[in-house]
This record gives sequence, structure tokens and C-alpha cells, in this order.
Amino acid sequence: MTDQEKAGWPWLLSSAAICGVATLAGVWVERGTATPEIATGLYATAYLAGGWEAAIETYGKLRRMRLDIHFLMLAVAAGAAMIGAWWEGAALLFLFSLSGALEAMAMARTEREIRSLFRDAPKRALVVDKEGVIREVAVADLESGMTIRVLPGEQFPADGRITEGESAADESSLTGESVAVEKVPGDTIFGGTLNTWGVIQAEVTRPPGDSAQARIIRLIREAQASKAPSQRFTDRFGTSYTVGILGFSFSMFLYWHWGAGIPAFLDHGERSAFYRAMTLLVVCSPCALVISIPSAILAGIAAGARRGILFRGGVALENLAAIRRLAVDKTGTLTKGELELLGSETSPPGHEDELLGIAAALSGNSTHPLSRAIVKEALRRDLPDAGAVVNFESLAGRGLKASVGGKAASQGRRAMFPDDAWLTALPDPEPGLTEVLVKAGDLRGRLLLRDAPRTEAAPLIRLLAAEGIRVTMLTGDRPESAQWVARELGLQDFRAGLHPEDKVAAIQEWRAQGEMVAMAGDGVNDAPSLAAADISIGMGLRGSDAVLEQADIVLTRDKLERIVDALHLSRRCRSIIRQNLALSLGVVVLLAIAALASWIPLPLGVLGHEGSTVVVVLNSLRLLFWRKKDGAAGLS
Repeated sequence: MTDQEKAGWPWLLSSAAICGVATLAGVWVERGTATPEIATGLYATAYLAGGWEAAIETYGKLRRMRLDIHFLMLAVAAGAAMIGAWWEGAALLFLFSLSGALEAMAMARTEREIRSLFRDAPKRALVVDKEGVIREVAVADLESGMTIRVLPGEQFPADGRITEGESAADESSLTGESVAVEKVPGDTIFGGTLNTWGVIQAEVTRPPGDSAQARIIRLIREAQASKAPSQRFTDRFGTSYTVGILGFSFSMFLYWHWGAGIPAFLDHGERSAFYRAMTLLVVCSPCALVISIPSAILAGIAAGARRGILFRGGVALENLAAIRRLAVDKTGTLTKGELELLGSETSPPGHEDELLGIAAALSGNSTHPLSRAIVKEALRRDLPDAGAVVNFESLAGRGLKASVGGKAASQGRRAMFPDDAWLTALPDPEPGLTEVLVKAGDLRGRLLLRDAPRTEAAPLIRLLAAEGIRVTMLTGDRPESAQWVARELGLQDFRAGLHPEDKVAAIQEWRAQGEMVAMAGDGVNDAPSLAAADISIGMGLRGSDAVLEQADIVLTRDKLERIVDALHLSRRCRSIIRQNLALSLGVVVLLAIAALASWIPLPLGVLGHEGSTVVVVLNSLRLLFWRKKDGAAGLS
């Protein structure tokens, strides 16, 4: 099914309708008048309307020395006309063209589901040059490092980082979240998302062709072009199968004529040997079998994309259902990947906000994750400014120091304060917590931060356990931190202190034991283990490029529960593929037996053959009706 055929389904449907009307008119004229020439003209019109698409397809294949089911249909229709069975041949072309139009309409529906994920991308952008002059350029001409201005109600033309202004971004087209995300200087914006209310200036970090939106579209297109394992089964029904069926039908013609003594070309009403061979040729054509798997795969990819699950092909969609172990990275996957302030201690006591304000003043000059978390918490509490920061220094591997509001202030690790006696009475933080020590004049204290587990992580582990899938956490963190997270999540199996090569070795060990392993991660260090797994799952389009390149499945909404949704969709898709294969193969076998025994006429053979094609396409489209229930995705 080509893109042109998908887009031209209204014309294909119109041609099928013309073929059907002309066929009925030919039957009415043939039976009601004594002017066979008019009936023949109507039948010829039906042949032309119903067979032109198959003729074009067959001509293109013949030029490449290939045959397919289109050739079989044309051969049967021509053979029917040769023995005077005009209406049977016209009925065949009507049902064949109708099923083709319905198939194209179904595939166009799948395409429309995918296109509806995104609004029309912006074509023009406002660029601010170094002198502050604003000019309008084509989005395609944007380059990394350019400064763009985005007005309220406009889409961000490319991925970037905000340098001036505040606003909120509607990222529903990218992540599916309906709540607008607040944006301040330093935050990331994504091309194709909507600026809701503020005027924003941002530095372009990726050209438009590499934006998050463009990557989603590219992933979907790659997925549509790939083939599932079971689809390769139907690929065998090409030239060799067509030649085989032609040879088998010709052999049966010879047998019926020379072996059984049936006349070769008598009136078709007498069931001549040629008529029987044409019926056999029709019912053995594998139309339903050929379309049964691609239609399910494309519908499954579209259903997943609508829910923030991008399958990078039929292999991932079909094979995810077979996994028995899920390996997951800790930081950014089971945890939020962002540090948050858990508590603080001060000496003298009761100065927690003052300590945080000083720490935030120092941290405002650093890009370290700990510094960003401290500044974020200070902004959330709306703390007053601690004073001017002068003589700022960043000491690699130790911490920060400066004068804050006229006071000497410093913060960092314990190595930053080697001679301070107050540290001797300060116990080490509990496993899973990170401490930041702060000193300003007589005020001393520490901030305790942690990378908190995702709220959905524990329910995910329970759901997967109920599905018979074992979850194992692979992390490079200390065993104490890993044990703390595992205890928080109710996770029984974890491995800590791992380097990237250790994670790969663990996955290879499980695979050698016969397990089907999926790996979920979001960082560059996860890319090798993602490549080693049978199925790789990337967490969100905010993940690293290395992850997106390796991942078979990308969860654009960055929600862990989507893994369960993807699993359910994969199992449902596999079930529908099996239903389609059973139906299409069963119909072919039953109709072939009936044709060999001369139990069915050509019209019934045509009806059974084309009817099964329509049924498998409609069965595949059920994948588009996906509903979520009880915290996990279900398929209605």
C-alpha cells in the first residue's frame, strides 16, 4: 500500500462504486432485454473502473519481472470474460477494488491518527541579532546559537533555552500533558509546542530538523517502514507464490479436462474445467494474508503514538509481549533525576531559611545539579535576597565561596571545611541523602537533598510482577543508596556499583539463560545496555540523543506506567495478528477445498476471498480504540 494509494482512497472508492453500479446495470440489461451489446458495454465499463488500479500495479511489477495478487485478479477477470462469464469477472473486480479502497481508507485513518499528534509546524521565526534588531526568517534557516523571539500564542519554532522572559508552554502535542509548563530563564523549550502568554527570547540549541517534534515524526516514519517478524512470513507471498498458484490452477485445469473428462471451455454455467480453474485461482490468492500483519502493525504504532509510546517498528511492537525481565536504570528512570531539598540543620538552630538563602545566593553562580536544586527550592519558598555576591570562586571538587551580603560564605563538601570542629559532631547523612555544608559568619549548617523515587515507580513494579515480569535495578550508585531506593520501591532485585560494561554483562548473562530482556534508561551511560537488550526503552524525548538512537520504544511523556501500557498494547497487537493469520489462512484453505470439490461457484469464491480481506483490516483497526483503566492501559 503506497502513500499515494492511502491518500487517494476517495478516488479508489469512487472507482469501486462505478464498477459496482455498472455491474448491476449489466446484469439487469442482460436479463431484461435482447441487446447483449449494451450489457457487454456496461460490463466493459465495470472492468475498466474496477481494474485500472490493479492494471497499473501489475504493469509496474511486470517491468521488474515480478508477479503478485493483482496479476491473479486480472487473469481471472480476463478468463471469465473469455468464457462469457462477464458478470462474475465484473463482480470479482468490484469486490477486489472495494477491498483495496477500504484498505487504503483504513491505512489513511492510521496516518491521520499520527498526523493529529502535532499541529502544523511554524514556517517563520523572529530572530534577534547582536544589535537587538529583529528580523523574520524561515524556520528552516535557523541555526544553533541564534536568538529567537516568540510571542504569546505562537509555537516555538525550534528547541532552545530561554534567555529572557517568563511564560508557560503548552507541551500537550509533545508529551500529552494538558497542564501548561512554567518556563523561566534557563529552562528548555521544544519546537512545535505553544507559548501561552509571555514574550520569550531563547537561544536555539538544535536546528529545526533535530527538534523534539521532528524526532518524533522521524521515529514514527522509521517504525512504519520496518517489518515485524511475523510480517516477514507474509512477504513470502510474492512472485514465487503467484507463479505456484498459477501452475497449480493450470495443473488442475489439465486434470479436470483430460483426467476427469470435463469440457474445457463450455458455457460457464456448466462448470467447465477453465471455469473451475478460475475459481481456484481466486480463492487461493492471499490478499487477506498479505494485509493481515501490516494493517495490525500500523494500527498498533498509531495507537501507541497517540498515547505517548513510540514503537520504532513492528519488531519492537510484536516482541515486547515476550519479555520476562525488565532491567531499569535508577537515576532519571526509577527516580525523578532531579535533586530536591529534604531538610536542613543549622547551628544555632532555627535559621533554616537564612541558611538556604545564603546557599541559594552562592548557588546562583553555579550550574551544578545540587546548586540548581537549592536555587529552585529558594524560589519556591520566595525567600528574600541574601545580599550582593562578590569575589565568587568555584573550587573544583570541593564547593563554592564568596562574600554574600558583606559576610564571607562558603558551601560544599566536607573537604571544604577541613579544620572546622563543628563537623566532628555532625553524623554522616543517611544512605540515599546528599549533604551540602554551608558556613556564613557564625551561622553553620547543612542542607540534605535526595533524588526522590518517582511516585509511579512502586505501582509499576507491582503491576509488572502481576504480569509475570521481574524488574531488576541496575545502577552505578553506592550499594547503600541503591538499597535505600529499592526498599522505598519494594524492589527485591538490584545490582549497584556498576559501570556501563557491567550493565551490559548482566543483560548478556540473562539472555544467555534464555530470558527475553527489556532495558529502560535515559542517560548516555545507558546506551550500551540499551543496545544489548532484546527490547530497549528510552525515557522521554528529553533523554540523551544516544538513548533515542538506541531505543526501540520511546516514552515521550516520560511516565513509567507507559511501560505497562506498551506491554498491553504489544500483547493485544500480537493477539490480533494471530487472529488475522488464522482467519486468512483458514478462509484460503476452506475455499480452496470447496473449489477443488466444485462446491462453490466463482461469485461465492470472490465474496469469501474479498470478504476475509475486509474483515482482517477491520479487525486490525480495533487497535486504534485504546482505553486506559485502573492505572494501566487497556484495549477495548
